[in-house]
Amino acid sequence: QVQVVESGGGLVQPGGSLRLSCAASGSIFPIYSMGWYRQAPGKQRELVASIISGGSTTYGDSVKGRFTISRDNAKNTVYLQMNSLKPEDTAVYYCKANNHRVDYWGQGTQVTVSS
Repeated sequence: QVQVVESGGGLVQPGGSLRLSCAASGSIFPIYSMGWYRQAPGKQRELVASIISGGSTTYGDSVKGRFTISRDNAKNTVYLQMNSLKPEDTAVYYCKANNHRVDYWGQGTQVTVSS
């Protein structure tokens, strides 16, 4: 059974920082890419950042320069460091792992940016 589990969400003030973690386990390996997506109420799910096994990264335009994705291949874990958070970053953040065949999604973690 494949599990993709996110952690690290919460409430933060504008300008603050949060670090999200996502760990994949089960019959999913080898993992090709892992990434973070977010969905705000009434909006479509959008890419935040992704990273492939070789280390190349992709970021959504709205988070470039503020968020950093990193990956620990040995732990099958991906991290999202979020700095200079804005109220518009408020959303449920989902982790996705892909093994060239199937996308596996986590349950999501809420990030709320508010004073």
